[in-house]
Amino acid sequence: MANILVVDDEMGIRELLSEILSDEGHVVDTAENAQQAREMRIAGLPDLVLLDIWMPDTDGVTLLKEWQRDGLLTMPVIMMSGHATIDTAVEATRIGALNFLEKPIALQKLLKAVQQGLSRGQEATRPVATHFARPNAPVEHATTASHGHGAGLATSAPTVMTAAAPLQAETPAFSLSFDLPLREARDAFERAYFEHHLAREGGSMTRVAEKTGLERTHLYRKLKQLGVEPSKLGKKNL
Repeated sequence: MANILVVDDEMGIRELLSEILSDEGHVVDTAENAQQAREMRIAGLPDLVLLDIWMPDTDGVTLLKEWQRDGLLTMPVIMMSGHATIDTAVEATRIGALNFLEKPIALQKLLKAVQQGLSRGQEATRPVATHFARPNAPVEHATTASHGHGAGLATSAPTVMTAAAPLQAETPAFSLSFDLPLREARDAFERAYFEHHLAREGGSMTRVAEKTGLERTHLYRKLKQLGVEPSKLGKKNL
């Protein structure tokens, strides 16, 4: 889960991107202009920013330059536009933007760009563990304390670190009445089926699509038809 800031003057695009990314388990904030984006950047560091280029007060490229100049461009930024030229996209990349998405944004391109951006951000902030050995320092061995006569030094049994078993989402009991009309019975089964997979995958639409073999757009339509809310199911397992 990541904190993502969506900056776009078009309300429809803000709402659409917010819905898609929330369904993926991310926390999404939105800003309708550069001033709101400035305030949100100062208030906290987002893990990633989706930034529109053409906005009425200050365009996205200018805002990107400001963040770079002020040392605030410390998170991956993906530019968006439906009217930008290649020169504009190149300039944004030169300033520090990680990627450029052309509107209308294809769903798979959006999710791939976001995943790449978050991965890049994690690599940039991941601490590197460095161990420095003292020259000619004696090698220390753990020993067991023995006070008996003639006892010698013995290396202690190594400490075995075992990874905690992954939490498994509980599968709720499901019963289906054969007295229901076929359509109602089918809907009840599909609802339980998708809720089960959403709970197991923490609400991730990408993983559920892979598990169920459905194309994401079809999956969105199916869940909406069944009244299943992925974000709520994902939060139950956090």
